[in-house]
Amino acid sequence: MTTSNTRALKSRTPKTSTLKTSALKTVTVVSAAAGLMVLGVGSASAHVHVDPASTSAGGFSQLTFRVPNESGTAKTTKVTVTLPTATPFTSVSVKPLDGWTAKITEAALPAPVTVEGAKITKAATTVTWTADAAHQLGQHEYQTFSISVGRLPEAGTTVALPAAQTYSDGTVVNWNEPETAGQAQPEHPVPSFVTTAAADEHSHAAPPAPAAPAADTPTADTAAAASSTTPATAAPDNTFGIVGLGAGLLGLAAGTAALARTRKR
Repeated sequence: MTTSNTRALKSRTPKTSTLKTSALKTVTVVSAAAGLMVLGVGSASAHVHVDPASTSAGGFSQLTFRVPNESGTAKTTKVTVTLPTATPFTSVSVKPLDGWTAKITEAALPAPVTVEGAKITKAATTVTWTADAAHQLGQHEYQTFSISVGRLPEAGTTVALPAAQTYSDGTVVNWNEPETAGQAQPEHPVPSFVTTAAADEHSHAAPPAPAAPAADTPTADTAAAASSTTPATAAPDNTFGIVGLGAGLLGLAAGTAALARTRKR
C-alpha cells in the first residue's frame, strides 16, 4: 500500500467511527425515552380513579370507579368509597354488579347542611362493594363500580371520594392523598373531580311541529285510496268506426265509377 493511500484511509476511519457512535447514542436516548413514557402511562392507568358522566352543579351524575388489582400475590376482595359530608349527596343509588354485594351506609353529618332550602342532618357517607369467592380480582384484572348521585355542589367545588381497597391477605390500600398543582403526583391519589357551571335547561328549543298538508292538495294515501275504491270509466274509442266509414265511402266511389264505365260501353 502506498503512503498516500495509507494517509487517506487513516483520515476516513475516525469519521466512520464517530458516525457509528452518534447513531448508537441516538438509539439509546430514544429507547430510554420510550421506556419512560411506557412506565408513566402504566403507573397512571394503575391508579384507582373516578369518571363522572356529568359535572354540572345542581344536577345528578353517574360516578364510575375503575379499580385495578395491583398485588402480585393477593386478590381484591372489597372496595369502600367515602362520600363527602361537607357537601353531601341527597340521593345515592348503586348499579348492581354480578358477584359483588353493595351496601350504602348512612350516618349523621358533622354539621347540618342546607341543600335547596332543606336542612340535611343525615346522608349517605360510604358505599362498600364486597366480592364473593368467585369474583375476587386477581392479577392483571380490574373492575368498575358505578353509583348515581345528586345533587352536585356549586361550580368549582372539588369532590373528593377516598377509596379503600382491601386484599385477601389483609392489606388495605387507601387512595386518599390529595394532589397539589406543580408537585409530583402522590403514590395513592384520591379519586376526585371538579364541578362545572350548571347546564342551561332552556338552551334546546322544542322541534317545530310538522306542517299539515294543504286542504286542496291530495296526499299520496288519499290518491291511492281513491284509485282503489273508485273504478275508472274507459272513454269510447271511435278509431275503428272512422276507419270503417272511410273504407266504405271509397268502396262506394269505386263501385259508382265502374258502373258508369259499364253504361258507356
